[in-house]
Amino acid sequence: MFHWMPPSYYSFEGGIQWKELALCLVLQDGIQYAMHRLEHSISPTFYQKSHKPHHKFTNPRMFDAFNGSMADTILMILVPLYTVANLVRTCNVWTYMAFGSIYANWLTLIHSEVVLPWDPFFRTLGFGTPGDHHVHHKFFKYNYGHLFMWFDQLCGTYRNPQEFSPKAFHPHV
Repeated sequence: MFHWMPPSYYSFEGGIQWKELALCLVLQDGIQYAMHRLEHSISPTFYQKSHKPHHKFTNPRMFDAFNGSMADTILMILVPLYTVANLVRTCNVWTYMAFGSIYANWLTLIHSEVVLPWDPFFRTLGFGTPGDHHVHHKFFKYNYGHLFMWFDQLCGTYRNPQEFSPKAFHPHV
């Protein structure tokens, strides 16, 4: 309609472009990490109005992932999505659909209260787990990443839930 998305976004040619999909996921998480840290640190007033409503869930459940203010949704979801779409300009519609599906499901997953059997393996790879994100919801200044904990590890904000505060979580988080 407004041609905000690259022309490739409207292409049904080919299938899922796996390299572009991986790049989109990493870029999305990096931008969202930065936006997330900014929301927490730009000013107490801004945080109270934008992201604090989402943090009323100190022990989040699955569908709390998308429960936030309008400002939070714009900064944490729309700005990163739009930016990534315009940085990786060669993705077709199938790649965007796979990207959106993976990302939305992962956000839901990390806000769940479920300890999954593959969490230790995912944590080893640097993928975000429900336990990792629960550290963020309990202590607010760690584990800003969503899909990956790589940006937290690079910036010194990662805390492993098993080591950081095991008494704050149930066993095996």
